[in-house]
Amino acid sequence: MDISLASGCECGGSRFIVSTAADRAAALVSREKHVSKVLIFNRSRCRADTARARQLAMYLSHVVLGQSLTAVGAAFGRDRTTVSYACALIEDLRDDPDFDDEVTRLERLLENAGGHVCE
Repeated sequence: MDISLASGCECGGSRFIVSTAADRAAALVSREKHVSKVLIFNRSRCRADTARARQLAMYLSHVVLGQSLTAVGAAFGRDRTTVSYACALIEDLRDDPDFDDEVTRLERLLENAGGHVCE
């Protein structure tokens, strides 16, 4: 990961690298899902709605922004296998047309943001 694209983040007592891509995805999901970005990056699982928002942000970081599973894991303080699980889960949930429409909308917002997602 290019160090110019990353910054440190302190959440829940542990330090990990937050990439610009992960931060952009988390900011968008935080805004759209009304979940604090701090909670999205928190080491604990938190409530189900927070965990789902985190999974969605990881999915968007990997699928839309092209980050590797390892890079996404490092950004969110998780293992790459956890990111893989999150991506598979979101893909499975996309079988629901309403959820798929929502994810498609978020993908477009992220793609059209051109590098910036307002918090």
